[in-house]
Amino acid sequence: MNHKQAGAVFIAVLIVMVLTGTFCHAREALSVDKTLSPYFFVMSDDPRIDRMPLSSTKAEVQISGVIADVTVTQVYKNEGKRTLEAVYVFPASTRAAVYGMKMTIGKRIVEAKIKKREDARQEYEDAKKQGRSASLLEQQRPNVFQMNVANILPGDVIVVELRYTELMLPTDKVYEFVYPTVVGPRYSNQQASAAPAPEQWVENPHLHQGEAPAYSFDIKVRIAAGLPIRHLACSSHKVSVTYDSPSRATAALDKAETKGGNRDYILKYQLAGGKIESGLLLSESGKENFFLLMLQPPKRVSPSDIPGREYIFIVDVSGSMFGFPLDISKKLFRDLLTNLRPADRFNVLLFSGGSAVLSQESLASTPENIKNGIAFIDRQQGGGGTELLPALKRALSLPQTAGYARSVVIATDGYVTVEEEVFDLIRQNLNKANMFTFGIGSSVNRHLIEGMARVGMGEPFVITKPEEAPARAAAFRTLVQSPLLSHISVGYDGFRAYDVEPLTIPDMLSERPVIIFGKWQGKAAGTITVKGMSGSGPFSEKIDVGRVKPLSANKALRYLWARHRISVLSDYNLLRSDDKRVREVTRLGLDYNLLTAYTSFVAVDNEVRNKNGDLTRVRQPLPMPEGVSDQAMPMPAAPQSRQNGVFRKALGGMLSGESSRPAESPASMAAGTPFGTNEPKKEDLRLKDKKSMSAAIGDITVSKGLPADAIKKLLEQHLSELQACIGKAGQPGKLRFELIIDARGKVRTVRVIEDSLKGTQPEQCLRRLIRTWDFSPAGMTRKAVIRFSLTF
Repeated sequence: MNHKQAGAVFIAVLIVMVLTGTFCHAREALSVDKTLSPYFFVMSDDPRIDRMPLSSTKAEVQISGVIADVTVTQVYKNEGKRTLEAVYVFPASTRAAVYGMKMTIGKRIVEAKIKKREDARQEYEDAKKQGRSASLLEQQRPNVFQMNVANILPGDVIVVELRYTELMLPTDKVYEFVYPTVVGPRYSNQQASAAPAPEQWVENPHLHQGEAPAYSFDIKVRIAAGLPIRHLACSSHKVSVTYDSPSRATAALDKAETKGGNRDYILKYQLAGGKIESGLLLSESGKENFFLLMLQPPKRVSPSDIPGREYIFIVDVSGSMFGFPLDISKKLFRDLLTNLRPADRFNVLLFSGGSAVLSQESLASTPENIKNGIAFIDRQQGGGGTELLPALKRALSLPQTAGYARSVVIATDGYVTVEEEVFDLIRQNLNKANMFTFGIGSSVNRHLIEGMARVGMGEPFVITKPEEAPARAAAFRTLVQSPLLSHISVGYDGFRAYDVEPLTIPDMLSERPVIIFGKWQGKAAGTITVKGMSGSGPFSEKIDVGRVKPLSANKALRYLWARHRISVLSDYNLLRSDDKRVREVTRLGLDYNLLTAYTSFVAVDNEVRNKNGDLTRVRQPLPMPEGVSDQAMPMPAAPQSRQNGVFRKALGGMLSGESSRPAESPASMAAGTPFGTNEPKKEDLRLKDKKSMSAAIGDITVSKGLPADAIKKLLEQHLSELQACIGKAGQPGKLRFELIIDARGKVRTVRVIEDSLKGTQPEQCLRRLIRTWDFSPAGMTRKAVIRFSLTF
């Protein structure tokens, strides 16, 4: 074979790889030491393979008193010509106790069995090889699950249903039900080749920002509160609310929200008179009996004589916070800083791949210091990885002001995979600081946010919209002013309680009930006494157990107790894995039929349906959470972009008609660093093609002090590529682009600020193309903003 023939074969192979989408897999062979990272989804042109088999996901929720029971239904359809194995990663509530699963194929229903994780995986793999349809549900994180469905034949519809329960705990008398819908891309610096199986879910395809989920979404919530319901509302989605009675209501998702699976569903309500559900619940279930005690705390007292406090504000400014999430953080900390009391002290620490601190020691809350603190945060735009652990170490090592109680306040989206190390550090420093976390964005890593708050004896706050920041900041200030109840102890007289959780009860810092889980033996008799110190003095309340009847409606208590016990053990295992604790979690999962890190649900059909055994594995692409930009991906250029950049010249612009993402929302873009504008260049860079329209680049402006001539020359070199995209426009038009370029010359953001094409294919092609450009030859040394117009 001569050089020309070899070259032709090489180009042909590259074309096949691009058109079939196999470059996503080939990239693994091209980079031996690549990290375990998410990547952008590339649509295949092979009609035989359905790469988006998840058709719909639906949730039916029944809330009875303080217990929510949820049924999630996932429908998988194979509209291609190849038999599939579908892999779908999805989130769940951190409080969810998953207790059941079943699979339906046609008229056949297969109930899943709970087994040890490795046994369930082996049974699933065996069934897959044998040609039998099977489904496997695994827990990758306490709030991240993975569903595998094998041998989905062409034309098949396979329905998988899972069931879970969770406890509804009010905060300041407001009940909140959260149904997470999407897992955001997670930053990881692990090498893919060395990553254990439970970590490999991180490497998952994602759609671009603004692209709607490929599957439909629906949810219906029915509430039987026992008391009249007030102020029922959904802040995340459009819903219609109907009332069967004052204490029974239904919230149904609006038909316009069928693509609303890119943000968490959040429903809130209160009970008449500002009451909360409190009291004792009992359940008798054969071998074991369970109880749940909820006690309303005393009223808050005046904070006038509270001593000064020291606050360390830790702000995530990494790439996943770029745009909308960082804008929320800026608004939040502006509010927190401007409302500090004169007696308070503060400091600010920023982190991404590294960290920066406002001052080497805490500052007094003077107007000048507060102004400097706000400016320190406001200058940030977002970029780089999320290295939370070093930032926490640095914050906790800062000198502490004598006589001041320290509180550490963290704002992050939680897109980081080192939760166990973070938990360890917090737990080891409980004697030095209280920990409060703010989860920022429309789909945060709640396991990390809530876990940090839990081990730090603090409270988690989640902010999904900028307008929520002032209210959440006010709630935080109210929370830390003074504890409602401290030094809490519980005593049992004549009531034989055992296996009680939690072993110790932290100070109550908000109007939430004291919660105690446990088991009991013998008769339901005796008393439970709760004591503590309130702001006005000693507190004591006695509950007569004999006046409470065990009810079958409380059967979920066994799942909730076991789930709480598993959570406690799992937190410890995240710190230091211990074989004894692993065995205990495994036993609890098997005994109580619960999904855990070490137990999984598996359902296998008896019928051999795939006779030849051929199978194509596809990972269901996940939508980018609403408000999160493409910067959440850990690399400036994802595989699709790298593919376009590497092969574009060889393919002569053949890829210009590929499926690409829709326009990016201006709301999700950062405002950009202040920059001085050079005088626009009046000369146009023109190209005339006999078979298409003429194209021109003009009105070029760049950040002050940057090499404008070199940048103009680079834009001129890309004009022929732009021409390939607009060749099919069919009408004159004009677009003006704003590019944010990092210090390495990579395009971080492409924003259209003037548009006559209104989201047509040429505009989308241009966006995708521009993201592959490299401005490093222009001598970039810092972040820059470039604007230019394209007319044709």
